[in-house]
Amino acid sequence: MHSLGKHELLRRKQLISLLFSSGNSEKGDFIRVVYASLKPDNHVFQGVPAILFTVGKKTLSSSVSRNRVKRMMREAYRLEKTLLTVEAEEKNDGRLSEQLCIAFIYIGRRKTLPALEAFSKEISGLMGRMELS
Repeated sequence: MHSLGKHELLRRKQLISLLFSSGNSEKGDFIRVVYASLKPDNHVFQGVPAILFTVGKKTLSSSVSRNRVKRMMREAYRLEKTLLTVEAEEKNDGRLSEQLCIAFIYIGRRKTLPALEAFSKEISGLMGRMELS
C-alpha cells in the first residue's frame, strides 16, 4: 500500500512534454508541482498516477545533494500518496480514460536542505491544492 513501484514513474518523453505544455501548476515554499490528466495513446495504464521527480543543476549543483532531494521527495510522496489515489478514484467513478501525470520540481535555493518532515508537509499541502478534473 505504501510502496512506489517502477510502473508508477513517468518516463515517456511524449507524456512529459505534454504534461509541461498543457499542465496546471501549484507552487509551494520549495517544491513546484505540475499536473494534468492526459490520455495515453494506445497504452494500457493502471489507475495510479504517473509521477516524475526532478531537481535542476542550477538549483543544486552537487549531484549528491540532487539525489538526496529526489530520494526525500520520493519518500514523502510515497507516504502521502494514499490521499491522492483515494481522491482520484472518487472523481473518476471507476472510469480510467485518462491518466493523472504529476511532476514534482524542487525549486528551493536555501543553503541547507529541508528535512523529510518538511518535504512531507509540503507535498501533502500541494496535493491538497491540486484541482483534479
